[in-house]
Amino acid sequence: MLYLMILPGILFYIIFKYVPLAGSIITFQDYQIMKGIWASPWVGLDNFKFIFSYPDFWKVLRNTALIALYQLVFGFPAPIVLALLFNEIRSMVMKRTYQSLFYLPHFLSWVVVGGIVFELLATGGIVNVVRGWFGYEPVLFMQQEKMFRSIVVISGIWKEVGWGTIIYLAALAGINPNLYEAAVVDGASRWKQTLFITLPSLLPTITVLFLLRIGNFLELGFEQIFNLLTPMTYSVGDIIETYVYRAGVLQGQYSMTTTIGLFQSIIGFILLWIFNRLARKTEQGLW
Repeated sequence: MLYLMILPGILFYIIFKYVPLAGSIITFQDYQIMKGIWASPWVGLDNFKFIFSYPDFWKVLRNTALIALYQLVFGFPAPIVLALLFNEIRSMVMKRTYQSLFYLPHFLSWVVVGGIVFELLATGGIVNVVRGWFGYEPVLFMQQEKMFRSIVVISGIWKEVGWGTIIYLAALAGINPNLYEAAVVDGASRWKQTLFITLPSLLPTITVLFLLRIGNFLELGFEQIFNLLTPMTYSVGDIIETYVYRAGVLQGQYSMTTTIGLFQSIIGFILLWIFNRLARKTEQGLW
């Protein structure tokens, strides 16, 4: 019965994750859609040579890496901090209320969230209205290159931080309450209890989620960037997914964009392998 229960999940991964891997073969071809995979001419590593000599590729890779780094530094700890704050709320009614409010943005599409962001940061939006109260001139936030990456990171945290706390709250619920009782007897403050009991107990969960996150380091997601990107911010906001959409879907350069996607996966695998080796030193690795 247990195998039958997980069968839909197994089929999902086989059909949508493993079978499409065969399509990576067009990386080594000059793929022509009318000829198909088996009749398209083979070009070896020419597609890799082309993308590494293509100036736009390095700009897109730099943008992707920088935004991914900012999201990792600021976005990854956010659910941990929020889960710790939720854990300190003693009233179950208030705790459930705050959890529901923070979960809600996750269920909004990026089309809706993007519209909200544009409205808030427009020249007549609430942010510029408040700035006007203090005598500041309106700012076109969404057209400012220096602000775009910050907007992406902040909007991403706002949308997903509540949903990201679910696993951490489950891990917090599994901590033995006797540990806290013993700490109280020894005179430990709430901060000391968090530092020496809560965080060490969360470390295995944090490590596993960090490794899963680092394996998708260069995969930022198409929807968010596409809905926030403007022509004025292409130089700092154009990432691999948006570039692949333009070059692959709109311009039909399937071999080149598949090569970029394969390169993206290879980098993710290398990062996952490196950080997993480091995590194994604390006996917390994935394998």
